[in-house]
Amino acid sequence: MGRRGQSITLSISDHDKAQLEELALELGMMWGDRPNITKLVEEIARKKLIVAPKQEWGLEQTQALERGRSALIDIGKITEALAIAQLLIEHGTLTIPLKNELERFIIKPTQTWRLEVEKYIRRGQPFRLTYQDAAEQIHHFHIQFAEIGIHEDRQYLDCWCKETIGNLDIPELCHNWSLRLDRIAEASTTPISEPWRSGLDNINIEMHLFHRLAFAYKTKINLDIENEWLVDIPQTKRIVRKITNTFWFIREILRYGQDCKVLSPDNVQNLIKMEIEKMRTLY
Repeated sequence: MGRRGQSITLSISDHDKAQLEELALELGMMWGDRPNITKLVEEIARKKLIVAPKQEWGLEQTQALERGRSALIDIGKITEALAIAQLLIEHGTLTIPLKNELERFIIKPTQTWRLEVEKYIRRGQPFRLTYQDAAEQIHHFHIQFAEIGIHEDRQYLDCWCKETIGNLDIPELCHNWSLRLDRIAEASTTPISEPWRSGLDNINIEMHLFHRLAFAYKTKINLDIENEWLVDIPQTKRIVRKITNTFWFIREILRYGQDCKVLSPDNVQNLIKMEIEKMRTLY
């Protein structure tokens, strides 16, 4: 007769037993339809399974990955952000608040109201958005056009709203709003009976680009209406562009410095002059 296998007794808690059974199930070690802990132990003893200390990441690595997770959320990469959150839970050096935040994110990665907004956008359905900001102020917007836009690596709800109070843009664009999505923790949405607009309000601006910037500039598809070299002014390119928000436009062109000059319209040119004057007073 063949030798019977040796038996051992494991003194472990019910929780640890359940964890071992879960691990055996994950690795496909079964006795009939039940996970087999004995087979799991045998595979470890025969070195078919490698057991190693759990890798723990330091605080600096954890913080770097958390910044990466936040950046992925900002640009709508939820699946990738979830993967990082799971790794942080397993290996990160976590404070209790961060651990709680990651667990909430894994359970509910996308807010319900975000899904509702995206559904309204796909259907072309005007809607009312109500939310409370960090200062506990309530905001109401009746939105008749919206799209998710990315500005400076963050997601915004770019929308046309009936409301204009509090909008600091020029009169031609004061119905356009850019609402930073990660600043809205929770919101309510309801459909409204208004027509869906074809897009945001827009104006044309004309600007000249000089020297190296003129040569390096790449046409912005769907925004630049004209892009041409000027014959009478050497190394100068004339651009006519459609814009929907002077704030984002001015932030873009200010970094071009003296290699860019906005010619029209006058009210946009005046806003740029005011920004430059504010900067000058700092120095």
